Amino acid sequence: MEPDLSREALNRWRLLLGSHAEESLEGSGVYQSSEFSYQELDSILEFLYNREYGEEQGYRKEGGRGDSALTVPVWLNKIRKLFPKKTVEILERQALDRYNMKELLTDKKVLESMEPNMTLLKNILQFKGRMKGEVVKSAKEIVRKVVDDLRRQLENEVQTSIVGKRNRHKRGYTKSMKNLDVHKTIRKNLKNYDRKKSRFIIDELYFHSNIQHHNKWNIVIVVDESGSMMDSVIYSSVMASIFYKLAALKTHLVIFDTKVVDLSDRLDDPVDVLMSVQLGGGTHIAQALKYGRTLLENPSKTIFILVSDLEEGYPIKEMYRQSKEIIDAGCKFLVLTALDFEGNATYNQHAARVLSDMGANVAAITPDELAQWIGKVIK
Repeated sequence: MEPDLSREALNRWRLLLGSHAEESLEGSGVYQSSEFSYQELDSILEFLYNREYGEEQGYRKEGGRGDSALTVPVWLNKIRKLFPKKTVEILERQALDRYNMKELLTDKKVLESMEPNMTLLKNILQFKGRMKGEVVKSAKEIVRKVVDDLRRQLENEVQTSIVGKRNRHKRGYTKSMKNLDVHKTIRKNLKNYDRKKSRFIIDELYFHSNIQHHNKWNIVIVVDESGSMMDSVIYSSVMASIFYKLAALKTHLVIFDTKVVDLSDRLDDPVDVLMSVQLGGGTHIAQALKYGRTLLENPSKTIFILVSDLEEGYPIKEMYRQSKEIIDAGCKFLVLTALDFEGNATYNQHAARVLSDMGANVAAITPDELAQWIGKVIK
């Protein structure tokens, strides 16, 4: 093997193995640390992956050959210059999920420099309680961008599956004072209140639909907000906001842990819904089902959707009893153990079998499959 080729190979091994391998490589007689070709790449990767070698893993921290001048903002800037976009997203995801680099979420400038995607959205939802001031505003803007992109992807499938091809010439409402939605108009324009003049500045008026309500199907979506259900919470909120805009459906969204929160009045803005979610805590499914039953106006035209891993934190017989009441009332009862595009559902399989035997439809499905299922039911 020629010396230059051998030196290049050793440089690559040094980059792969990290600084801990330097002494061993120098013993080869070919490699010299002064000739290491990947110093900048090495420092960038070491900034992240040296967190693997902590005292809790059995490593004793020792003095190095020089302190790193990298900070989180500098590190982010460098990885964007040196790596392709997909690699950058992997590094950012591992920084958040594996190494818990919360600086990425609590520093406004750092947060704004990150690529808006589902991984970042999930981390914002998980850590939003620790954000303060302007950071919250920046986080909300990122959530809106990711959610808007997601909604655009799903809207067409929902529209086609449930009400058929969109008629671009048909208006869903009449802009008249008779149809003015006063409460929504005030709520959406609160941000424009002029304190000095004590008056609202109205940017946009909102109107009720002119579709007859007696033809509507009711959709009741009850979502478990425990930490393991994060993806499903996101997709449920987005889907509910899409259903909310369809004249053929009247939609309710309920989020629960050991408490039940009805977010149906916020469905015009899924970002508002997601920023209201408190992930984690216990799980009381029976209580949520009991509340959901109070929303049943016409059970024979109601689709009741429970999104949960079915890990009940209270006596499970009550969950079964409430489920049976919903089925016996004549509702279409759909239990989703996952609602996302990953399909990796972890759930109580025994409870799923019991509910299935009662007559519930139990499945882990994608959002577009949910739209297709609802479309088949209401048609």
